Amino acid sequence: MTPTTEIAARAEPSSDAQVIGLVSAAHFVSHYYILVLPPLFTVIRADFGVSYTELGLALTAFNVVSALLQTPAGFLADRVSARAVLIGGLLLGAAALAGAAVLPSFWAFVAMFALLGLGNTVYHPADYALLSRHVSPRRMGQAYSVHTFAGMLGGAVAPASLLFLAAAFGWRGAYLASAALGAAVAATLLLLGRALADDRAERGTAGSAPAAANPEASPVLLLSAPVLLNLLFFVMLALSNAGVQNYAVVVLDALYATPLNLANVALTAYLATSAFGVLIGGVVATRTTRHSVVAIAGLAGAACTVLLVALVHLPIAAMIVLFALAGLATGIIMPSRDLLVRAVTPPGAFGKVFGFVTTGFNIGGMVSPLLFGWFLDIGSPRAVFLATVAFILAAIPTVMAGAAFRPAPRRNAS
Repeated sequence: MTPTTEIAARAEPSSDAQVIGLVSAAHFVSHYYILVLPPLFTVIRADFGVSYTELGLALTAFNVVSALLQTPAGFLADRVSARAVLIGGLLLGAAALAGAAVLPSFWAFVAMFALLGLGNTVYHPADYALLSRHVSPRRMGQAYSVHTFAGMLGGAVAPASLLFLAAAFGWRGAYLASAALGAAVAATLLLLGRALADDRAERGTAGSAPAAANPEASPVLLLSAPVLLNLLFFVMLALSNAGVQNYAVVVLDALYATPLNLANVALTAYLATSAFGVLIGGVVATRTTRHSVVAIAGLAGAACTVLLVALVHLPIAAMIVLFALAGLATGIIMPSRDLLVRAVTPPGAFGKVFGFVTTGFNIGGMVSPLLFGWFLDIGSPRAVFLATVAFILAAIPTVMAGAAFRPAPRRNAS
């Protein structure tokens, strides 16, 4: 098969659908695994006889390992087969959960969560590398949107399914079932993932030179202005999302004495429309090349709605509508967000660049509890929403500045 026919084959809708489906299945597992501990916190704490702070060390180990090693995982995904790296991460995560289920020691449990964090490092770099290399350009926006939606779905399914499994088989049985999920997806990628072919050979045929032959794809690339701007963009998004997702219920209660059940309805509206917005954003991203405009418009819309909630005591129905609009705006920008990163990434560097910039999620996750928790401790709940607005607005200049480094918009081939 010639390079031309290989590219044409990858452009077929059936091939695109297979790639998107397989990679999205892995992303579903990654978000499911991120939430395997919180729903079972109480029962696991009681079983080990430890404090909540001690059990929290497992989550700390997970996040520290993920933050430190995600970028190296990106280099690995670019250097070897990203498919193999993704399968390895799935199997590593499955082994970690199986180990956490069968080992009796609490410190072994913490060590298994560090291992789970190591498995977690591969998803963003390998997923985005595979999508960027194997999906035809005109469907890239939809690919990113389905991929993001699958991750959200994994996070949404995790709490209820884990509680159900724990009620039936105990928390250890729930972890063994979760391990089986990761192993099953890994086996599917191994047996049915021919569409993900060995991308090392594919790079040369598709015009994507290996990193060694492409100076733009060297480690120095990560310190370039466009990549650092995207990292900052992701940090701002992580901080702003944390302000709403993690603290909206507490802040609404403190500011307006909103009943907890109604505050949770508002948060649910935000999360649901955000997931729906991701799918809309995928359609939008395929119909325009001006992804920076989509991102800026979505950020501005989200900032206005959150600011209104922060400053005005509205009827609960209006508040729920505003949260829904904020979620919709936030979701719509996500596929364009990923395409903005892809636009400044040279061939052969998708894994390392996406691995590096998505570390911004970890940075935001480390900073937000300290900052927003401090606002609440000093009796300034409104500052949580105001800071959220500030972070949303701070993301806009990163998009505007990054546009200067991107190639002129060009219509995707049809």
